[in-house]
Amino acid sequence: MRINTRCSVAIHILTLVALNGEEPATSEMMAASVGSHPVVIRQAMSLLKKAGLIETQNGLPGGRLTKPQEEITLYDVYKAVQSPDGNALFDVHKNPNPECPVGRNIAAALNEPIMHAQRAMENALKDYTLKDITAYIIEKYTLQTK
Repeated sequence: MRINTRCSVAIHILTLVALNGEEPATSEMMAASVGSHPVVIRQAMSLLKKAGLIETQNGLPGGRLTKPQEEITLYDVYKAVQSPDGNALFDVHKNPNPECPVGRNIAAALNEPIMHAQRAMENALKDYTLKDITAYIIEKYTLQTK
């Protein structure tokens, strides 16, 4: 039971794009940084492009942000890479035993707490921007290279 990592991968990609400036980051370079396959990077970039967070050009590596880092919230990124089937971060396990009083009622009992947790997480993501992430990376890099 792992929470999917699409959002953190997308934030990683946007951070690389932001910090690379005019130097295009290839999907191979991004994949090496993320620890993933270039196809995963290209799929995530496609979702980010569809959401209007990056621009890409056919035949050219990488992409560029469509707006300033401080205007891209982590919630924007989260919504951009949400599962196409609409699954939220939290969900109830499938196929509980309908013959068991707990199994028969667990989904209904968890509905409100799960929706509350989902909203809280989404609201927290609205408080942070890509600029917060890049600033943290720059600060840590600067401290590590001194």
